[in-house]
Amino acid sequence: MIAVIMTGGKQYVVTPGKNIKIEKLPEKKRAAVVFDKVLLVHDKELVLGTPFIKGAKVTGDVVRVARHDKVVVGKFRPKKRTKKKKGHRQYYTEVLIKDIKA
Repeated sequence: MIAVIMTGGKQYVVTPGKNIKIEKLPEKKRAAVVFDKVLLVHDKELVLGTPFIKGAKVTGDVVRVARHDKVVVGKFRPKKRTKKKKGHRQYYTEVLIKDIKA
């Protein structure tokens, strides 16, 4: 069974037993999460939403809340003797998909 969910302004293809890294959620570790914005479900037949499927839910458990690797951004202006260097680590939530109900 495959589903496409929408969370954090992005779309993810999920299957039961798959870990996904999504935008940070307010839930803590080992909490249950329910995604009700389901765009597509494919089991034996394909079901498309307009834009979402009514009554469809994808459940999962929060595995961890962590931060991605650092992304370093630099700016350099030649002949001006100016340099800027910044780093950023984005928070994410890792979710284990448990069940898909259409």
